[in-house]
Amino acid sequence: MSSINKAIIIGRLGQDPDVRYTQSNTAVANFSVATNERFKDRNGEFQERTEWHRIVAWGRTAEICQEYLKKGSQVYIEGPIQTREWEDKEGQKRYTTEIKAIIMKMLDNRGETGGGGMESSGGNQVAGAVDLDDSFDDMDDDLPF
Repeated sequence: MSSINKAIIIGRLGQDPDVRYTQSNTAVANFSVATNERFKDRNGEFQERTEWHRIVAWGRTAEICQEYLKKGSQVYIEGPIQTREWEDKEGQKRYTTEIKAIIMKMLDNRGETGGGGMESSGGNQVAGAVDLDDSFDDMDDDLPF
């Protein structure tokens, strides 16, 4: 049986994307996305927990992130989780775990970031992507279960 490595994140950017270019002139964007979980604790009081996710986007997706995303932008990110290893200046091995953004959808309204409703998938840009909040409006109420 095959294995699956896929993360789906919907959250808000913690900072503007940091875009750099490789020696072969390929864009690489790095940014973090916060997700929130709200739950009741043992005392019945609501608590909120924030989890931060490191995101990396490559190529045209990275360029779209740089152009349209900013701190606070709401995004949908989909892609594999990967761990990279490198040596720091002191020669210590360091590791980071991140989500490689294969699909990135901007979820903000058009007025909030200037680019809402756009999607980037593996270097392809599609205008007018479906907003996740509207995706259930067309569902039939006569479900068989």
